[in-house]
Amino acid sequence: MEEPSFFDKMMLNLRATCRYYTGYPKDLGPSRVIRFTSEREFVQLLHQGYPVVVAFTIKCNLTKHLDKVLEEAAVNFYPHVKFLRVECPKYPGFCISRQKTEYPFIEIFHSPEQAINHGRVADPNITKYSVQVLPFNYDVSTYGFREFFKRHSIQHSGPR
Repeated sequence: MEEPSFFDKMMLNLRATCRYYTGYPKDLGPSRVIRFTSEREFVQLLHQGYPVVVAFTIKCNLTKHLDKVLEEAAVNFYPHVKFLRVECPKYPGFCISRQKTEYPFIEIFHSPEQAINHGRVADPNITKYSVQVLPFNYDVSTYGFREFFKRHSIQHSGPR
């Protein structure tokens, strides 16, 4: 068997150590993107205190690319940012409540705080929360998410 050439050795080393895309599929391990199943689980996810990136999707070519980007970003920002994918044809009520007409779109939910009760309380067992919702209008990439988090002062990594 012939020994690999210098070029082959260099390419093998580059693929093994390079942090940038080299044209080969990345091994990201198990999926870190959470599938939306109910509003109750979404609220529980918000109460964990992490920012939640929510992708509202339908079946189209853009969604295939978006899924790959979400998978990569979810791995890079795990566990400090949660990524959630909502399939709007399955859960139309949740998507329609966002009042958007173009799909797919992304919104970032973060900083849940208990809302101040003004006036009388209808039911003492119900606790209202206010959550900041930011539309994501940056480049749909891991870099775009990182820049968005920096711009809006959202903690996306552990203490350094």
